[in-house]
Amino acid sequence: MSLRVLMARKKRDNAKKQLEALRAKDADFEKREAELAEAVEELNENSTEEEKTAVQEEVDKFEQEKADHEQSKQDLEKDIEEVEKEIEEVESKNPGEPKAPEVPNDGEGQARSKGGFKPMNKRSKYFGNTIQERDAFFAREDVKQFLGNVRTAIKEKRAIDNAGLLIPEVMLPIIKQIAEENSKLLKHVTVRNISGTGRQNIMNDMPEGIWTEMCASLNELSLGFNDVEVDGYKVGGYFAVCNATLEDSDENLAADIVEALGKAIGKAKDKAILYGFGTKMPLGIVTRLMQESKPSDYSNTARVWKDLHTSNVFTGTNLKGVALFQDIVDKSSCTYNDYSNSELTWVMNKKTKNKLMIEAMGTNMNAAIVSGMNNTMPVVGGAIETLNFIPDNTIIFGQFDCYLFANRAGQKIEQSKECRFLDDQTVFKGTERCDGTPVIAEAFGIMTIDDTAPVKTIAFTADTANDATLENLTLGSETLSFSPDTYAYSVTATGADAQVDAVAAQDGARITVEYDGKKINNGSKIKFETTEKTLKINVKHGMGNTTYTVKVKKAAE
Repeated sequence: MSLRVLMARKKRDNAKKQLEALRAKDADFEKREAELAEAVEELNENSTEEEKTAVQEEVDKFEQEKADHEQSKQDLEKDIEEVEKEIEEVESKNPGEPKAPEVPNDGEGQARSKGGFKPMNKRSKYFGNTIQERDAFFAREDVKQFLGNVRTAIKEKRAIDNAGLLIPEVMLPIIKQIAEENSKLLKHVTVRNISGTGRQNIMNDMPEGIWTEMCASLNELSLGFNDVEVDGYKVGGYFAVCNATLEDSDENLAADIVEALGKAIGKAKDKAILYGFGTKMPLGIVTRLMQESKPSDYSNTARVWKDLHTSNVFTGTNLKGVALFQDIVDKSSCTYNDYSNSELTWVMNKKTKNKLMIEAMGTNMNAAIVSGMNNTMPVVGGAIETLNFIPDNTIIFGQFDCYLFANRAGQKIEQSKECRFLDDQTVFKGTERCDGTPVIAEAFGIMTIDDTAPVKTIAFTADTANDATLENLTLGSETLSFSPDTYAYSVTATGADAQVDAVAAQDGARITVEYDGKKINNGSKIKFETTEKTLKINVKHGMGNTTYTVKVKKAAE
C-alpha cells in the first residue's frame, strides 16, 4: 500500500473529527444567539448606558467568535476536499491498490439487516487502515519476519542478536503517529529529520530596509548566519507483553508493540523538550532559561549566548482574578522576537490550569457561571497544553516553533534477558535516537502564579544501565568525607602512607586507579609527599564514565 495514501487518509480522518467537533458547537452558538436576542429586546429607553454598552460588547464578542467558528469549519472543509483529491490522484496512478470502502457518516451507520454495514471499532488494531490495507501490511515479508523474530525471542527466552530487532520502515509512520498523539509538544516545535551530527543554520537579527531616494543607489544590508549543532541521544522505554498475546494474531501483537513504543517515546520527548539536561538528552527550555553563565561547551559558531535567568524567569505574587491575567499578558512580552510570528503555547499541569479557570470565572447576563478560559489562554491567546510532570503553579510559555527537535532513523526493539516469569509476561524495550535545543532561547519564558520561584529541574528516570559511581572511597585512616556525588577532594595526610580502597556502586563496573600519573591496583598503598600529588579513580559502567580526583599531600612535620 502507498504510505502517502495512508498518511493522507489519516490527515483526512483527523480533519473530519475536528469538523464534527466544531459542528457539535453549532447548537451552543444558536443558544447564545437566542439569549442575546432576548437581551437586546429587553433594552428600552429606561436602560442605562452601562447596560446598553454591556449588551453591545457581548454582541460584538459573539459575532467575532461565531465568525471565527464558521471560518474554522470552512478551512477544515477545504482541507478535507484537497486531501481527498490527493488520494484520488494517487490511487488513479496505482489502480492495483484497493480503495477504502465508503462508510456512511450518519453517527450510527447503517443496520446490517438493511443491507448496510457498521464497521467495527478497530482503531487500536489497524490504526485507521481499511481491512484491505491491514491485510496488505501484514502480508509484507519484512513485517512477517519482524513479528516472527519477536515470537522467537519469547519462545527461546533470548535476544536475537546484539543489534536487536530493527523495526520495518513501513511501521515507522504508524509508530510516529502514536508518539505524536501521546506527545503534547511535538506538534508545536520544529522537527527535522537528519542523520549523523547535524547543523541547523539560524539567521541573525533581521536587517531593516533603508529608505532612500527613488533613483538613488541601494544600501547593502548586513545579513549573517549562525548554526546550532544537534547530536544523537537515545530515548527508550520498556513494555511488558502478555505471552498469550504473543501467541495470538499478528494484528494484536503489532498493535501492542506500536502502542507501547509510541507512548513511551512520546512522553519522554515532552519531558526532555521542557526540562532536558542537555547531557545524554536534548537541552530543555527551562534548563536553558535557568543558565546563569555561558556553558563551557557552547559552540563558537552559534548565536550569541544571552543570560535569560532574570529577564525570562518570573516569580509570582499570588495575584487573583483580572490582575492575574494582566500579569500573565505582561510577562508574555518577554518572548517577543524577530524570528517567529506564531502564537504562544502555554504548558502547565492540570491543577494549575484549573486554578486559572477558577480565576477566569464570572457570570453572564443570564446569571449563569461561566469561565472565560478553556483550552486557550484568555486575552493574549494561544493553546494550553497540560503535562502533569510540571510543578504546581508553574506556567512555561513561548513560541515553540523556535525549538529545534532533531529526529533520527534507527528505531528498534530489543528483548530483555530476564522475563517476567511469574506474571507470564515478556519485557521488550524500544529505542529511538534524537536531540533538541531551543535555538531562539529568548522566545520562551517561565513564571509561577504563587509566590515561590520556578523549579529549575525535575527528576528523570535514572539511567541505571549507564550509571558509573563509587559507593565508597577510603584513603586509609585519612579524613575524606566521601559522597558519591562529589568528584573532587583535597586531603592533607597525617600519616606517611595509606591504602586506597574504592568500591563501585554498580555490579560489573570497572575501576582503574592512577596516582601521580601512574596506574596502581585498587587496594594498593600510596606514599605521601610534601608536594601535592593527584589520585584519580575512574569508574566505567556501560556507556557511563566517571572520574573522582583527590589532591593529596603530606602535612608539614
